[in-house]
Amino acid sequence: MAVITITTENFEDEVKNSEIPVLVDFWAAWCGPCQMQGPVVDQAAEAFAGKLKVGKLNVDEQGELAQKYGVMSIPTLILFKGGEAVKKEVGFHSLEEISAMIP
Repeated sequence: MAVITITTENFEDEVKNSEIPVLVDFWAAWCGPCQMQGPVVDQAAEAFAGKLKVGKLNVDEQGELAQKYGVMSIPTLILFKGGEAVKKEVGFHSLEEISAMIP
């Protein structure tokens, strides 16, 4: 399953109304650890295709959503289930660590 770019315009449909859990990677282009996290998030999208939707949210472009969910440092991974944020992890995480977040 492809990684989705999350914006304020599609957040409701892609995250809040999703029938399966959604992992959102809050990142920025200038963030070194975010550049390392990106490929791992891509791997998670492939590994959990059909069980998990994966999206990336650029905090520089979507600051309002980052602020709403208390993202103070990046990368931050937030798992949404039933439209609600249920888990939040800050910093780089391996595929194994991401796997442990998934219900």
